[in-house]
Amino acid sequence: MNFKDTFFSKKSTLNCRGKLLDLSTPRIMGIINVTPDSFYDGGRYSNDDHLHKKIDQLFSEGTDIIDVGAYSSRPGAADITPDDEKKRLLPALLYIRKHYPDVLISVDTFRSSVASMAISDYDVDIVNDITAGLADARMLETIAYHSVPYVMMHMQGTPATMQANPVYENIIKDIIAFFADRLQMASSFGIKDVIIDPGFGFGKTIRHNYELLHGLKAFTIFEIPVMAGLSRKSMIYKYLEITPERSLNGTTVLNTLALLNGANLLRVHDVKEAKETIRLYQKYMEVESMSSEQ
Repeated sequence: MNFKDTFFSKKSTLNCRGKLLDLSTPRIMGIINVTPDSFYDGGRYSNDDHLHKKIDQLFSEGTDIIDVGAYSSRPGAADITPDDEKKRLLPALLYIRKHYPDVLISVDTFRSSVASMAISDYDVDIVNDITAGLADARMLETIAYHSVPYVMMHMQGTPATMQANPVYENIIKDIIAFFADRLQMASSFGIKDVIIDPGFGFGKTIRHNYELLHGLKAFTIFEIPVMAGLSRKSMIYKYLEITPERSLNGTTVLNTLALLNGANLLRVHDVKEAKETIRLYQKYMEVESMSSEQ
């Protein structure tokens, strides 16, 4: 199958409601979790002052996108209603749009009603869906209607079951087949701007995660941007027998490997360190390019 002809022509620029995002240079998506129970930063931003300081920090450190999520996908996290999810999002969306009107905002949700509200009422630019449209039959229709870029992630199972006993015949081939199907479906709705996220930590063992990172370059077959979300995840802290709070160094190492293996977008809690990682990676690639030309 020729993926280039079947899905999307090679592209590195996304149209975010009239604002162009060029991913030919790696970019950063800074995380704001307005949840009480996320694995690393749950509950940290229930206070408006703490929330505002974190948003200010992400912006001052140079994030390209702020990704706001109000539904925890941690195994065992409590389910909440769409209305509660919307209420949790509002303080962050209001503050960002008032103080940083030009910054790109992504909303991390798998619910079409939440996505539609965020786009219509707060000019959210990107929808980041951990279920690739499988949890809500109206999500792809909603994305197409609003003409916003769509991050589709791979997850085996659901947040409640994903780590019970994940099994793959071949993790790279299995996830490529998953994206082939979902991209074809997105194309049938007329969705033009898509980022794929292989879903580190979502229905994968530690071994699966490292196999996925090692084979990340395979996903460039689709010739669309690839996002890597490795920040402070259990593939770091469980393997090193530390805590998420002590996992920044490991995050930097894995982000570097992701960049070397073709990632275009890093989703992170720590923007400053990710920014430095990208700068050093670019310098390395600049020298490598010069060497190959000699």
